[in-house]
Amino acid sequence: MSTERHYDTILAPVITEKATLLSEHNKVVFRVPLSANKKEIAEAVEALFKVKVEKVNTIRTPGKVKRFRGHLGKRVDVKKAIVTLVDGHSIDITTGL
Repeated sequence: MSTERHYDTILAPVITEKATLLSEHNKVVFRVPLSANKKEIAEAVEALFKVKVEKVNTIRTPGKVKRFRGHLGKRVDVKKAIVTLVDGHSIDITTGL
């Protein structure tokens, strides 16, 4: 996989209260494209952050239908990846790439 493809696989880190609680258990949460699979996500994290990935769990959340000023609209579908790192490895997402 090329370096450009790695940057396309990892869109952004998810920084929420729940995600920071997961970081205590050696887990990091990223937004990924809907087409990305677990193998691609693991390769991208290992290449970009120079860490070893133990496993990857993915969550696909369909967008809700919402009303805005009487018009129906739909939010975007989102896919998140929870990446578990091997003991001794860590990622500081506040520093960026």
